Amino acid sequence: MPTPALAASGATRYSTVAIILHWLTALGILTLIAMGLVMDHLHLDTMRVFQLYQLHKSIGISVMFLILLRIGWRLTHQAPALPGDMPPIEKTAAHLAHAALYGLQVLLPLSGWAMVSVSVLGIPTVLFGTVPWPDLPVLSTLPDKAPVETALKMIHHWASWGLLALIMLHIAAALRHQFVLHDHVLRQILPSFRASSTPRHKGETP
Repeated sequence: MPTPALAASGATRYSTVAIILHWLTALGILTLIAMGLVMDHLHLDTMRVFQLYQLHKSIGISVMFLILLRIGWRLTHQAPALPGDMPPIEKTAAHLAHAALYGLQVLLPLSGWAMVSVSVLGIPTVLFGTVPWPDLPVLSTLPDKAPVETALKMIHHWASWGLLALIMLHIAAALRHQFVLHDHVLRQILPSFRASSTPRHKGETP
């Protein structure tokens, strides 16, 4: 939770670090979802599927670190307040939706890592073809991996669809704030180049 000093600062925009982490994470997650749909629904040759799975795992682990950084940053930095005239029930729904987004963003890479660790195929993970990535210790030594792998695949599959649904809801809510309610909510997380592109007047402090 933000400290009282942070709460008193009254941030009107997300910090630059928070904005960068948000959009990098969003890009990574949407890429992973697109790759998952391709792997599940397109008939590709075995080598291409193998390559996609390896890239999917590499991006997934990278996104997991981004998400952990986002959570750490969020816990130590104040987020901008929601509009004061926003109904309490909508504020509660927004907070719950954000909590669910964070929860699924943690669950998905962990379930994917667990699924790879317990895979009966035992294919090693090498991030971007360079860095060996270990399996989770307990799962990799189970005597009967098949039922655990099946359960984890189901969790990963439905968590992916749940996250996609929440992302669509998140986007719809942001567009509603921008084009229906005409408030500042969407602009709080959009990159801003105004400060760098506006020339300073003589005598202004940088």
